[in-house]
Amino acid sequence: MSILNRPVGQGLTPMPRLPRWRAPRTLPTLPLLVTVVIAVVASPLVFIVVQAGQAGLDQAQRLLGRPLIATLLWHTASLAVVVTLGAVTLGFAAAYLVERTDLPARRWWTVLLAMPLAVPEFVHGYSWVSLFPQVQGYWGAVLVMTSSLYPLVFLPVAATLRRFDASAEEVARSLGHGRWVTLWRVTVPLTRPALAGGALLVSLYLLGEYGAFAMLRYTTFATAIFTEYQLGFDAASASLLTLVLCALALLLVTLDARTGRRGRLVRQGATARPGPPIALGRWKAPALIGVTALAATALGVPLFALGYWLLRGSSTTLPPASILGAATTTLGYALTAAAVATAAAVPVALYSWRRDNRLARAAERTAYLTRALPGIAIALSIVFFAVRYAQPLYQQPPLLVGGYVILFFPLALTAVRASLAQVPPGVEEVARSLGTRPLLVLLRVTVPLIVPGLGAAAAMVALTASTELTATLLLCPTGTQTLATQFWAYTTGMAYGAAAPYAALMVALSAPAVLLLTRRTLGPHRIGDAS
Repeated sequence: MSILNRPVGQGLTPMPRLPRWRAPRTLPTLPLLVTVVIAVVASPLVFIVVQAGQAGLDQAQRLLGRPLIATLLWHTASLAVVVTLGAVTLGFAAAYLVERTDLPARRWWTVLLAMPLAVPEFVHGYSWVSLFPQVQGYWGAVLVMTSSLYPLVFLPVAATLRRFDASAEEVARSLGHGRWVTLWRVTVPLTRPALAGGALLVSLYLLGEYGAFAMLRYTTFATAIFTEYQLGFDAASASLLTLVLCALALLLVTLDARTGRRGRLVRQGATARPGPPIALGRWKAPALIGVTALAATALGVPLFALGYWLLRGSSTTLPPASILGAATTTLGYALTAAAVATAAAVPVALYSWRRDNRLARAAERTAYLTRALPGIAIALSIVFFAVRYAQPLYQQPPLLVGGYVILFFPLALTAVRASLAQVPPGVEEVARSLGTRPLLVLLRVTVPLIVPGLGAAAAMVALTASTELTATLLLCPTGTQTLATQFWAYTTGMAYGAAAPYAALMVALSAPAVLLLTRRTLGPHRIGDAS
């Protein structure tokens, strides 16, 4: 039977399950830490449920029965499906070209294709709308969001292909199957976990995005929730809408859990051997044109827009603000949130990876659910808690840091959990067999091995926190200005030139984090990749 006529993975040996790390009975701190962290992260969900319950059954039926709800559901779901499919297609194609073919200058293309992550989604929207006012509505949202979010698929797929054992492809080709059949029947299934993980992140980003859609004049659940909170001051109705958004996020997480982890297969007893680059031949010119067009759309347009408005300038009626002070404030909050979120992700990632029980599964899924919540919902839940139970913390920096940690905890958890997957399964057992206590094993053995993952987690959180907009507008202490809030203040007044320096500095500060993230995700380049 041909390898391509068998079910995916037949003829290969499934990856052996890692032994579970079990804390002794005298040290039950890990489950306790997991419970505390998840309780804090999930606290906005509790607030939303409580607020939604205050609406009453009659109001809930009237609100959810309005035609607007069906429209919002269609807008959000259709956009999520189209953008996710587009991001998966572009991300996989770009990763395949730079990792598996003889595309010229592959190392530089890797950096250029990942760099759109340094440009916030609302800056992408600002760039397109300020240059091309007709880029609005559904197709404008598809264009902007697909070009800005495809790197979330590109990076994990590129990392998988870089560590890919090419023997499966070679066997398929030796059996007479062509390049396209081999690609579809062998390569794509073996990258399914990376594709599913990237698709989940793209979908969750879309569910909670507000700034870009507000600029593009496209209505989704997130923009409707913001309107209910800000203009109608109706927390109950907004919470009901947020519950619908949570249901969509739960559906996505469930689908990922069922489909994303299949096909994790390796050759037993063999070291992954990367094959020689596939010759593009007459397809080399179209491939170069394709990656050039993608980089120009995703990165060239924002950079050109920023340069254009920096040179042209624009007047504004708003008082001037110190861009240096805003940058310092932004970095301080982002780095603090990155440190706290990464530290909090370690016990949750460790527990969910080493154990397969209800607490581990519930902790992981609950953490991912919060990523789909709009920033304004999380911010108002924190304000509600501070006003009711922690009045001295109201309008203080810890609240903003807490909001960032809750918002971006899933990003840190993803990076830390991925790094734990690379820890050799016998290392901890050897250390414990020598009489070392579990806590010392964690500090002396496990943590040093996952330092690259901790760096990637901190970089991801700092990158996203430094450009977060919606929650910052509500949680920022009085008189405090960040780059995102100043940018939004100027763009709201159509002062594109005055907003450009803040957007440019956000991109400049995010670029090193993207470079670090790219290096940590993909690792060192193989010999010959400089071409």
